[in-house]
Amino acid sequence: MLRVTTSSLCACSRRLRLLGPPSASASTAAPPPKTPENQLTVRSLYQLSVDIRKVRKSKAWVLSEGSAYVRETAELLRDMGADATAIASILETHPEAVLCRPEEAAAQRDLWVSVCPNKRELMSMVEKFPASFFTLTHHGHQRANVLFLQSLGLGNRIIGKLMASAPQSFSRPVGLNKEVVHTLRETYLELGGDEGDLRVWLRKLLAQNPHILLRPAGAWRDSLGFLRERGFTTEELLGLVSSLRASVAELRPEAMRRALGYVEAALACSEDELKQIATRCPAVLHHSLPTLAGRFQGLMDVGLSAQQVKESPNVLELTTPIVLYRIQKLASLGYDVRSGSLDVVAGTKKDFETSCGKLHLRQRRPMFNPVAPLRPAEE
Repeated sequence: MLRVTTSSLCACSRRLRLLGPPSASASTAAPPPKTPENQLTVRSLYQLSVDIRKVRKSKAWVLSEGSAYVRETAELLRDMGADATAIASILETHPEAVLCRPEEAAAQRDLWVSVCPNKRELMSMVEKFPASFFTLTHHGHQRANVLFLQSLGLGNRIIGKLMASAPQSFSRPVGLNKEVVHTLRETYLELGGDEGDLRVWLRKLLAQNPHILLRPAGAWRDSLGFLRERGFTTEELLGLVSSLRASVAELRPEAMRRALGYVEAALACSEDELKQIATRCPAVLHHSLPTLAGRFQGLMDVGLSAQQVKESPNVLELTTPIVLYRIQKLASLGYDVRSGSLDVVAGTKKDFETSCGKLHLRQRRPMFNPVAPLRPAEE
């Protein structure tokens, strides 16, 4: 009886294994085979001291491409002034470079050389932004945009930095960039700006925010139109545009509406006071609502008042950790910001250090008593 039962159980177990769910067999199936690596590419990179493990981890697909120009790419970089360490670093960071056709990479080199004063600066930019240098699409657009920016009076050094940090601005048709610049020019002049200062303003604008050309031209009109509706005068708008410079590209009507509404409620100010605050501290227009709320709450948490913030709104330009550090620094010098002005807290790092230096001298200088008799000099 026992033998019969045991044999029946074994048979049942075999049937269960055979009739198991399809997912059970699928889960144990081997993964699809990987595309084999191009051994010539791997050996060539290894000979250049490139860390193949890093490439496999970040851009493994590059090693599987049938055609690669490792030797030609390395030779191009060497001719541009790169040493062996720099070449290995560039190819580890951006291994796709070896897939660029030599003639296209050479044309890109010639374009970058035309705006870089020397090989050292050129290689410094390529090492920091290899993806920008090896972006070889729309080469005609890139060259046309370089010529256009040169016609605006931008120096080659600034154009080179723009090409490295914002390649998208150069890869699109030059007509789009001309439209944005034309809108900026019209806006500046309509607000009463001087034609003689226009080029200087545009240069500063582009140098501070290379992505500024990517914003649609109509968005500029929408932002300034919103501010006009809020009662800002032409003179005030020109001051804002000049103060914000690159940050003017970040203005969005809906975001500005929320930010101004929050500041108006938090500081209990009138429309005129609100305009004065925005004029004195344009940062309230382009910072997000969570950023403004966090900074304002941080000031309240250390015992400051809304009235103090209203009188010195520039303090909202600083992050909360910077404000806390400055308050502690001033306290060590005997200055209590809760009973004084916040102007000493606001401002640049240089401004703050100058104020601290004056307080330190005042703390060390002995009090002069005009009533005390003067001691005669010892003979």
